[in-house]
Amino acid sequence: MKNTLKYSLAMRKNPIHPDEPEKAYASLQLNGVLDIDALAAHMANHNSIYSKGTIVGIITDMCHCVKEAITEGNAIELGDLGRFTPSITCEGALPGTDAEGNPKTAMEMFTADNIKQVNVNYEVGTGLNFKRDDFVFEYTTTRKVQAATKKAQKKGETSVDWSEEDEEG
Repeated sequence: MKNTLKYSLAMRKNPIHPDEPEKAYASLQLNGVLDIDALAAHMANHNSIYSKGTIVGIITDMCHCVKEAITEGNAIELGDLGRFTPSITCEGALPGTDAEGNPKTAMEMFTADNIKQVNVNYEVGTGLNFKRDDFVFEYTTTRKVQAATKKAQKKGETSVDWSEEDEEG
């Protein structure tokens, strides 16, 4: 049985070719977000021998251990789940001079201060490798249009204006 993913449409320019006309692109509409508790409850309901609390504990401990292992410079391979690899973001260094005015190469000018951020890259595992044919796609309106429609319906209005941003739900 295929699962259904809902999408809406949005007009967007190509940032690489801004002179080209806008094109219609699909945007996935999420049904919600599962936090650790909800995911653990879902897992526990799949004939698991572990309780929701045990699963929450395992996931929480795993997160702490993954962070610790990454801070030690390790990549984490979690089989079907995927691979987590640390990386860094840095500013490049140019050739320059030291405090005495002696010329220095770019390699000599680079210091640890050029490193600005530590990141974690995620590579999806084979267990999460989805194929387009695994899904049926269903068009729906954008969240903005849905919110405007709901607001108008509650007020008893028969027409909808979604030109104004509305954060009410």
